[in-house]
Amino acid sequence: MSKAHIWLRAETKPDEQRTALSPSGAKKLIDAGFKVTVESSSQNIFDDELYQDINAELVPQGSWVNAPIDAIILGLKELPEDNFALTHQHIYFAHAYKDQAGWQDLLSRFKSGGGQLFDLEYLVDEQQRRIAAFGYWAGFAGAALAVLAWANQQQNISPPLADISSYQDKQQLLAELDKALSQIFSKHETITKPTVFVIGAKGRSGKGAVDLAKALALDVVEWDMAETKKGGPFVEIIQADIFINCVLINTDLPPFITDELLNNEQRKLSVIVDVSCDPYGSYNPLPIYQQCTTFKSPCLRIDDTKLLDLIAIDHLPSLLPKESSEDYGAQLLTHLLTLDDKSQGVWPKALALFNNKTKDL
Repeated sequence: MSKAHIWLRAETKPDEQRTALSPSGAKKLIDAGFKVTVESSSQNIFDDELYQDINAELVPQGSWVNAPIDAIILGLKELPEDNFALTHQHIYFAHAYKDQAGWQDLLSRFKSGGGQLFDLEYLVDEQQRRIAAFGYWAGFAGAALAVLAWANQQQNISPPLADISSYQDKQQLLAELDKALSQIFSKHETITKPTVFVIGAKGRSGKGAVDLAKALALDVVEWDMAETKKGGPFVEIIQADIFINCVLINTDLPPFITDELLNNEQRKLSVIVDVSCDPYGSYNPLPIYQQCTTFKSPCLRIDDTKLLDLIAIDHLPSLLPKESSEDYGAQLLTHLLTLDDKSQGVWPKALALFNNKTKDL
């Protein structure tokens, strides 16, 4: 009996270089007997040749629409906007189950075409924890941007970050950060290394933020549930140079920081990064801003008098597409290898959710 046919579609979201399946992951699927088709892509961080080298079938971008009906279409971000019926099984982040804009139109396309959606966000284990996540690299990238912004603040560069682009790999990013810090300390003997304060340090993104700081030999204050149970606001935050929030809160709690706290004359804090990045939610622990920032305009100036900038980018792992794709793909691969029997593992629950969301359309 032949294995399932997995079709990796090219991402079309601007500047999205990540992928759900790296060449090494594709090779493991092929070695296990799966057929793997890969769409050619100028955006993918991995060159087409790397997929050809492991004997994946290479096809033109966008040709998934005419793929064999039994092909399982694997992607990462949203499908290109269109209105034709969706006939295949799809695996990707659809952003259609929380009443996001256009959700009914998208799910109606699946229903009319007889296709099915296995949303990556809802592939969860028995503890309802996602089986694959980009969290670690979100924290790592967020901390990296914080350090770079802090270094540029010391040189009176305004804004401290602008028009960011991705890095080829982690080594290139660390080299740039090392250089930026070395220049600061060689020019200004009175400036010392920044202290980094991380809340949510034991979670996926928190570990990434802490690892970045330690890779640069910076002092790190690591807080998690034990330290925050007393309830905010936390005056300890403003005693650090950089604050990184890695906690996504889904209940009503006192905020971690407030405008009143930031107006404290003793504030040392000059860079905030909200990795969790939920300014629109009612439980936002940082109620000092109302909109996300972007790679083009990464920093929101909170205070001009006593410098304070905030970074709140909702796709931070895109800063390091190679590592984040390899890590995410490795987590997902274990479950892709079970696609021959979707009555087991993470697939039935995801399909049941899809059926429930589309039953009344």
